[in-house]
Amino acid sequence: MENLFLVALAGFMAAMVDGALGMGFGPTSSTLLLSAGIPPAAVSTTVNLAKVVSGLAAGVSHWRFRNIDHRLVLQLAIPGCLGALIGVAILTRVDGDTLRPLLALMLLLVGLRMLLRFSKPLPVALPGPADAADGPPKFDESGVKVVAAAGGVTNGLVGAWGPVVTPFLLHKGLPPRFAIGSVNTAEVAVATVAATSLIASLGRGSLDIGVILAMMAGGVLAAPLAAWVIRFIPARAMGLAVAALLLVTNVRELATWADINVVRWAFYGASIALVTVAALAPRMRTAWVARRSVGFSVSPLQAD
Repeated sequence: MENLFLVALAGFMAAMVDGALGMGFGPTSSTLLLSAGIPPAAVSTTVNLAKVVSGLAAGVSHWRFRNIDHRLVLQLAIPGCLGALIGVAILTRVDGDTLRPLLALMLLLVGLRMLLRFSKPLPVALPGPADAADGPPKFDESGVKVVAAAGGVTNGLVGAWGPVVTPFLLHKGLPPRFAIGSVNTAEVAVATVAATSLIASLGRGSLDIGVILAMMAGGVLAAPLAAWVIRFIPARAMGLAVAALLLVTNVRELATWADINVVRWAFYGASIALVTVAALAPRMRTAWVARRSVGFSVSPLQAD
């Protein structure tokens, strides 16, 4: 019973991360389940099955709070499902551990790019009609289907859908609430295809129904709370949080792959320092401009 409670807690924490940041359910829950001694194959199948149920709850919650761009969900789900089939097919033929370092390196670079972007103040949106302000805005949709297919492949391989798709949408300028809500909703279809393919390939004998139900229960409880919380978190803070999650998670993956034990903590510290500097960058920039203005007697208009 205690182990099932820990599994449910893992599902709750993973769903909170995934629902609030649009990524992280797979890496978070897989880490916790593997540390509990559950076999890797069972972990992969369990996580994808849990993502289906928690994703449904998250999708309904995001729909209730108007965090979804319905057209974008279809643009993500269809190529994502095709990519998931490809990912599972590769996983049955190629060792997934061989691909993990490459994926971790790619996501680490994405995290650094996001830090650079969110180290600057975001433009203030112009006021508009109430109904338009609460609906999905227009954004550059080029490359969305390609990235969704790539996210489907990585989801089939290592359970990573959100870390590939969400940062791309944020880079395209889509507000976090719509990016995360749409990604979480499309993930239901992608996880369903991945889970079905994994069960067909691995069989059901290694699955523990109690573990699956416990993780699903924790994820369902967290989904509405995460969908509500996202409406009140500033876009820049959300972007920095996503970048921090990418950096810390993938530094851990690379450190494990390179078998670095002690030095990894220095990399963790460097990641935290980078996020802190990015968070404080606008304030430091303003203070530097003000000090420069006083030193050289420059008017505020000239300083801007």
